[in-house]
Amino acid sequence: MTTIMPEGEEVQKAIKWISHNLEENPNQSLIPLVEKAVFKFDLSPKDSEFLMTFFRKRKSGGQ
Repeated sequence: MTTIMPEGEEVQKAIKWISHNLEENPNQSLIPLVEKAVFKFDLSPKDSEFLMTFFRKRKSGGQ
């Protein structure tokens, strides 16, 4: 599966942080995690949308 990674270092850190949290507790809701990541890594609304799309596709097995 090929995934295009965003160029922003903070977005990449957010992806790793969210992934780690989901590994520890796979049943937690994605929206609050993304919201926390937005504040933690000072991300833009565009970055937030990217994260939601990225993790929804990943969860559904999409590419």
